This record gives sequence, C-alpha cells and structure tokens, in this order.
Amino acid sequence: MIRLSGRFRSAVIIGGQGIRARKLRTFLSMLSLFLGVLAVVIVQAGSEFAQRQVLAESELNMAKDGTLQIYLPPHEKAAPVTLETLRGRSEAVAMIDNRAIIGEPGVAPVNPGGGPFDQPGGGRFMRCDNQGNCYDGSQTDAPPGRAIELTVVALTGDIRPFRAFRQESGQWLDFASAPSLAPRLVLNKEAAKGFERHRVPAQMHMDGAAADATPQIIGVVNDGSGYGPMAYVRADELLNWLPTNALSGNNMRLQVFMSPEAHDLEQTLKARLIASGMPGDQIYVQSVKSRERVEDQLALMRLIFLGMAGLVLLIGTAGILNVGLATVGERIEEFALRRAVGTPRILLAGIVLAETLLVGLMTAAAAIGVGAAGIKVGASMFGNRFASLEDLSFPWQAGVAGVIAGLIAGLLGGLIPAIRAARIPIATVMRA
Repeated sequence: MIRLSGRFRSAVIIGGQGIRARKLRTFLSMLSLFLGVLAVVIVQAGSEFAQRQVLAESELNMAKDGTLQIYLPPHEKAAPVTLETLRGRSEAVAMIDNRAIIGEPGVAPVNPGGGPFDQPGGGRFMRCDNQGNCYDGSQTDAPPGRAIELTVVALTGDIRPFRAFRQESGQWLDFASAPSLAPRLVLNKEAAKGFERHRVPAQMHMDGAAADATPQIIGVVNDGSGYGPMAYVRADELLNWLPTNALSGNNMRLQVFMSPEAHDLEQTLKARLIASGMPGDQIYVQSVKSRERVEDQLALMRLIFLGMAGLVLLIGTAGILNVGLATVGERIEEFALRRAVGTPRILLAGIVLAETLLVGLMTAAAAIGVGAAGIKVGASMFGNRFASLEDLSFPWQAGVAGVIAGLIAGLLGGLIPAIRAARIPIATVMRA
C-alpha cells in the first residue's frame, strides 16, 4: 500500500510537470473538452431547475409533496366538527370556500358567478338548495352596479406550510393576534386585478350572514389560481358574522391540509365526522406525490439531453486522445530512458493518465465556474420577470456531474496513450 501510494504521488507530480512543460497542448486539450463538460453541467443543472419549477408549481396549486389532503362532502356537521377538531392544531389547516359579493348591495356584480375579469360575461356558479336542486346562481335580475363577486376562503391556520403562496404585496394573515370584527382579506392576483379596475364600497355580503361585514384588504398573494378572484380570511373573523352551520351548506367546499406525520389527528377527525353522521366512504384522503409523478418524465428528458451532451463530450475525448498519442510519440526516448533506470511500466502509464485526468479536472472546474457564473448572471437579469429565478442557485448535482464527466473523459482519452507508453521497449533508448 505504501509503494502504491508513492507511485501514485510520483505519477501525479510528473504528470503535473508535463502539463507545465506543454502549456499550449494542455490548453488545446482543455478547449476540445470544455464544451462537452459544459454541456453535461448545463443538462444536469437544467434538469434540476426543471424539477424545482414543476414542484414549485405543484406546491403553489396543490400542496407540498407528502401533504395529506382530505376532501369532505357537503354535510351539516362537516364545518362544526372540523373547526372543533383542528382548533389549536398547527399540523393541519382547513379551507372552507364560500361565495361573497363586495360592493353595493342588491346589484349584479361586474363578474357574475365570480369568473375572471377578462372573461366576457363573468363565470357560471351553480347554487344548490337543501333538497339538492341546483340552478345557475350567476343569473340575476338585479340591476348592474359596483360590486365584485369572489370566493372567500376561510382558513383555520396558516396555509403557507402546505401551499407555497408567494406574497406580492402587503402582508399575510396574522393568526397570532386577536380576531378582528372587520375581516382582514388577502386577495389573489385575479381579485386584486378586479379591485384595481373597479372602485366598490367596502361592504361584504355572504348568504347566511346576520349582517354585511366591512372588510379590510391587507395584502395580495399569488396562489396559482387562474379560475377566478379569491380572498383568504381567518375563519374566526368570518364566524363573527356567520353562524357555524352557515359554513356547511351544499354550496360550500371543505378541504383539510395535514402534515404526513399527523396520522392520529387524521384518524380522530375521520372518527368524529363519521360519528356525526357523515358517510365514511365519502371522506376522500390522498397524499400529494408531485415528485413521484414528474420524476419519470424528467428522467426521460434528462437522458435524451445527456445523450446529446455525451456526443459532444465524446468529441472532446477524441481530442484528448489525439493530443495524448502525439505527446507519447514525442516522449518515446524519455519514457524509454525511465524504463532503463528502473521505472515500472505501471508508473509510466500512471504518468500519462495523471496528465489527462488533471486536464479533465481542470476543464471540469472551468466549466463549473462558467456555468455557475452564467446562472448567477441570468438570475440577476431575469429574476424580476420570472419569480422562480429569484432565489436561483447553482445545484451541487451539476458540479458533481461536471467532475465525473471530466474524469471519465480524461480516463478514456488517456487510456490508450498510457498503454502505449507502458509498452515502449527499453532498447528504444539506444536510438537517442
């Protein structure tokens, strides 16, 4: 082991001296290999960025990977039991959707049905009574006026640990403070667009409320929703104006987000809902598996681009091989003399391999540096236009891929020259 370590050290030292003595050839070898290694680095970095982007969109629109989602059917006890079970629990958050109209009372909203503001005629909203009879709730005989219809989402706690909302302006809901009699609303981008275009009175009407509330808008978030205007509010602030049973109608949608470790809370919630009369087969629970869903697609895309990068890397390897063979041809007398003074064949092969491996490592370092600098420059230039590029950093996986690609290219490009150097006969020294 000591002898092998000494030979390895000697090969690296002599290989480094050879690189210093032939700087131009070293530079040409690095140049031929640089594009191939850089292509591997870019492909690996691009695949990591693509995976992050897909997961970020999933976390924004659905939930973070591993989150348990519980969908509850319309039931008179759904909201009361859920609110009571989740009170004071941070590992789960309930979302209760309801329709609301903010603006002048008794008029038709500018977006009937709570549809997007750029959609002509608003949207359609099906309203159902207790007997299950449904009709188009967006149709009304009321005169047009200054009012906006939107979906109000009541939250029992901070939803951001489960859904990665992006704050656009203002602030998020503060669940640590006392509930306010004037419900604090955080709008999504579509709702903010509507309130920017239309000036409406601060009067919020909800079916089942004893009186209209006076809301206060405190912020805007990007929630990934492109279906219509939405506003997020604390559930306890909404319940200052609505009775609890008003959140359990046929027009409500109740969903619970729960951490994957909260199995006991999940079982408790399901047991209490079933005990209240809700059919157990209508309680739907699923785990968000965004990473598993996209991994196969991204792996196929990564293999395709790595194959293309491999072809470029192969061309660079051929360049190192060509330079290496030419260098061994020029150093025949040197290697023969070393053999004559007792240098083992494996050390001669190690000297040539050390040179090519060092060239591969230096090329990998240069390619990684250029890739990291390019990502930093791109993030600074386009971070304001694309939110996903704001906190962009160079992935370590791309650096590892670049080092591996450089070593493989150095090994393949130096293997044949190393074998040729090891086979040089001692008698060749007599020709010098």
